[in-house]
Amino acid sequence: MSNANAARWKLVLGSSADEANAVPMPPDYGAMDQVLTELYEQNAEGRRGGLGSSSPRVARWLGDIRTYFPTSVVAVMQKDAMERLGLNQLLLEPEILRSVQPDVHLVGLLMSLGRVMPAKARHTAREVVQRVVRELEQHLSNPLRQAVQGALSRAVRNPRPRYREINWAATIRANLKHYQPAQRTIVPERLIGYGKRGQALKEIVLCLDQSGSMAASMVYAGVFGAVLASIKAVRTHMVVFDTAVANLTEELQDPVDLLFGVQLGGGTDINLALGYCQQLITRPTDTILVLISDLYEGGSPAGLLKRAAELQAAGVTVVVLLALSDEGAPSFDRSVAEKLAALGIPSFACTPDKFPALMAAAIQGQDVTAVVKA
Repeated sequence: MSNANAARWKLVLGSSADEANAVPMPPDYGAMDQVLTELYEQNAEGRRGGLGSSSPRVARWLGDIRTYFPTSVVAVMQKDAMERLGLNQLLLEPEILRSVQPDVHLVGLLMSLGRVMPAKARHTAREVVQRVVRELEQHLSNPLRQAVQGALSRAVRNPRPRYREINWAATIRANLKHYQPAQRTIVPERLIGYGKRGQALKEIVLCLDQSGSMAASMVYAGVFGAVLASIKAVRTHMVVFDTAVANLTEELQDPVDLLFGVQLGGGTDINLALGYCQQLITRPTDTILVLISDLYEGGSPAGLLKRAAELQAAGVTVVVLLALSDEGAPSFDRSVAEKLAALGIPSFACTPDKFPALMAAAIQGQDVTAVVKA
């Protein structure tokens, strides 16, 4: 094995794998080994390594990992440090917040700490959340906007459009068989138009579980909700719940305000939340309800299923996302998911990059599960 590969394995396995110190470490590897040791290794008494309680030392360690490791690795190490070394409370100090690598998990953690966050840290925390939200919007907004607007133009047909409502591309495609070679033109026997301007063609209700395990999903849903709210042809509602229900639709103008308004943790009453959403819906056949929850119902499971069946029977397109995050399938209540599936309501985890296609499929009445699995 080459010295370079041996040094990498020593980084992975820790110093105990080379007690004789026979493997030479390049200068940078030595520094990398030190920051890894402080987080992951245990000493002879079985105690974990630690960063100590000194804020300057923690800030220096956070700066070191950003120097020696790529962003994706830094995100994992930060998350491990919060769990293994109990750094959550240290995040309430502005100097620590400025040192961390902002990501979705950090935003979720700051949301969970919102109730105990001192005033001196709140401004810095908001800056961190704003940075993450801005990056997500840049990455996710255009795909969602294009997918939804394209789906609306295909799904909603106006058979008697006025001149300004004519979808010329669709009209030409539909009348190609009526091309007149002599006149070198198409006779449009059938006009295809968009829906009427100023009218919301679809209503979308995002219903989000506020339990602590749904933090990442909440961040992505907040960003997607803000994008949907900016599309005039769609009317978007944002409802969050634990054992109570809060309507945050007005906060969709600013997803940062929305995320700071969320209180993660507490119980779960999905039946109550669906009942509230039911009252918001005025055009069932034009409504898509996206329930984002792990389905661990603390209220009435039977009531939950009854509400879902009523919504489905009324013509509402109901989709259950067990998670809207990059982590894949989470822990969830399989019994409730199976009973929902028996009603024709799909339940699955969805990564953020698949969400635009999912919404487009729902708007057009297509199989949303096929889109996510593709």
